[in-house]
Amino acid sequence: PCLTWLCSPVAEKTGKVLGEFCRCYKEQYGVALFNSVRYEIEGNGGPQAQLLHRKVPLEDHVIYSGNLFQYIEENKKWRNRFCVVPHNYGLVLYENKLAYERELSPRVLVNSAGYKILTSVDQYLELVNSSLPGVTPKSGHSPILKCPTDFPLILWHPYARHYYFCVMTGKEQEKWRAVFQDCVRHCNNGISEDSKVEAPAFTDAIRMYRQAKEQYGTWDMLCGNETQVLSNLVMEEVLPELRTTIGPRLKGKAPERQRTWIQISDAVYRMVYEQTKAQYDAAMAKCEQERPQMESTIRTDMDQIITSKEHLASKIRAFVLPKAEVCVRNHVQPYISSILEALMTPTSQGFAEVREVFFKEVTDMNMNIVNEGGLEKLVEYMEKLSHLAFHPVKMQSCYEKMDQLKLEGLQQRFDVSSTSVFKQRAQIHMRQQMDDAVYTFETLLHQELGKLQGKDDLCKSIQRILERVLKKYDYDSSTVRKKFFREALLQITIPFLLKKLAPTCKGELAKFQELIFEDFASFILVENTYEEVVLQSVMKDIMQAVKEAAVQRKHNLYRDSMVMHNSDPNLHLLGEGVPIDWGEEYSGQPEVEPDTEKRRRAKQVVSVIQDDEGVLPYEVGAEELLQPRSPEPRQMEEQDPGATPSSLGQASVQHVAPSPKPRADIPSGAGLHQSPPASPVPRADVPAGASVQQAAPASPKPRADGPSEAKVPPATAASPETPSPSARMTCHLPSDKETGEEVAPSGHECSPPQPVGTTESGEGVQTEF
Repeated sequence: PCLTWLCSPVAEKTGKVLGEFCRCYKEQYGVALFNSVRYEIEGNGGPQAQLLHRKVPLEDHVIYSGNLFQYIEENKKWRNRFCVVPHNYGLVLYENKLAYERELSPRVLVNSAGYKILTSVDQYLELVNSSLPGVTPKSGHSPILKCPTDFPLILWHPYARHYYFCVMTGKEQEKWRAVFQDCVRHCNNGISEDSKVEAPAFTDAIRMYRQAKEQYGTWDMLCGNETQVLSNLVMEEVLPELRTTIGPRLKGKAPERQRTWIQISDAVYRMVYEQTKAQYDAAMAKCEQERPQMESTIRTDMDQIITSKEHLASKIRAFVLPKAEVCVRNHVQPYISSILEALMTPTSQGFAEVREVFFKEVTDMNMNIVNEGGLEKLVEYMEKLSHLAFHPVKMQSCYEKMDQLKLEGLQQRFDVSSTSVFKQRAQIHMRQQMDDAVYTFETLLHQELGKLQGKDDLCKSIQRILERVLKKYDYDSSTVRKKFFREALLQITIPFLLKKLAPTCKGELAKFQELIFEDFASFILVENTYEEVVLQSVMKDIMQAVKEAAVQRKHNLYRDSMVMHNSDPNLHLLGEGVPIDWGEEYSGQPEVEPDTEKRRRAKQVVSVIQDDEGVLPYEVGAEELLQPRSPEPRQMEEQDPGATPSSLGQASVQHVAPSPKPRADIPSGAGLHQSPPASPVPRADVPAGASVQQAAPASPKPRADGPSEAKVPPATAASPETPSPSARMTCHLPSDKETGEEVAPSGHECSPPQPVGTTESGEGVQTEF
């Protein structure tokens, strides 16, 4: 539809929202910079993690690939597509497998941040019917979408275009659902966690902007990279006005009006995205330009700034704390244990499942080495094990434990829009802990290989190292879970307290502004200091609740009194080297392959998941999929001669190099942000500037006996009474490709993605952000 007449009002509204946001961002930038420099100087580091952290991320591998059908909206036909999910979790759709192997341009590139995965047409129609009030198809009318099989997979977004897929069996549907969910989870986590200033400034600015509109609590659309999050923020305000303006003008039957509305929403979203990116980039550039001068002032006047802030905090505390403590006592404290119990049960089950999956994979590998023997088999299995944390299907049993999370009445009481924010954060922690356990195991095993005499020694060493890693996992996972519980409780209770206190406190805050010296006004904000005071009012109760929960055996958490420091000081030195290349180092094939043979093998998709039933015939009623179709807007020069109906059953997971490097124009990941230590709460809906760790009780001195290397039963988690080393979770540092700073490889002829939305380029390649 032609939307020329909409451009001006949408641009005006977008500019207004972004103007207010950029003002908040500039204020929060100064505060975040001060927190970062202060943390750097004071060095408030926590205890050291027991597991190693992979410093060089696994890249240049394909996570999943296979065939499925996609609905092409332009000609209303279903077409076979070859879908590839590279290491950055962008969905890349090719005409067929041959087009992928020949490195032809992909048809569609999708960044799935903010999408929901639906597995029934009824679910989809329910969401579509609610998106445009007053437009509901009458019974008996053709729905907006007809799926030729009983196993659809639909990617739904509240603003952007939708994607429709289907497969032939329920087993395939479950696999692809796990893959798509992994993509969404990863892309939602798109704000770079290694950014110590820009990321906390951004998330705090989002929170401040929404609170100024009296929007407290969690926000589901804080997902994607910064531009996507801001676009969601704008659309949240633009869409209701659009619906009121455009809804009555839509013509045709109900399904056609719904289809037109989805297209209009997507087109507006792309317009907003483009304007948002330009305006936000300009605001960031301006702050970066001023940063050297600001940082110089901070370092010169650090003591005076801290003294000034403490003086302000003492005055605000005297005014706010009595009211806050009453509010906490009456409205928060009675519910903390209920919230914590609701969070702990599924989270602890999920982390226990991570342990079980890791134990099972290593034990199976060890048994196979006993039966089959040889270092070459070890190489084969270790290359697969290296990618275990990124295996969508094998990790699904861990992730789905979080689906049990229910807050019931607590969700309405504390204005929690949904539990998805907590589910996804816990699942991201699970994946990280699995990868840390795998990386620690392979590093220790690699160190041992030179000392081994034979197969028996190898199997004993694998068992010994497995037990050692499991002990470290038990402690690290306990530390990560306790930190997650504290942060989740803050995310739930702090917005609730701020909303409760706003009528009596917020209007009085202006009088405290005069206590801030003008030279320090960029680094000390009354609003932030007020929120820190509110946080302190509830922190003691939260810390106590988590501490008491750690004593309960059922949750498998270590008590604080059992923390040991630096029990294995030499282990982390092992993680400083270059990544281990098992295939190159131990394959026993020193001869170099010709370049042509390497390229040929690089195109192969190595499958470690096969359908038990083998070739899958088409079901009755699906013959329509086989009928010749009118040509699509653009046909590739080559058609896949091997495309058959049974190709749908050949979905594969690729864990083993070689595979071609993912294209540089594949969209990057996006998502939930975890603040650096100087900004204590990892999400935009929790106040920054107050550290969770600062409120924790001081760790006791290390015990003289220290942790031993005594064997524990591998299949059972260590009991809370078992001493274990201290831990500190290390943040995942995304690569340039994950953060979107990608450079096209030389000689690559693919067109780069358009900066916004899903467009049709001159070569017919659809690109999504």
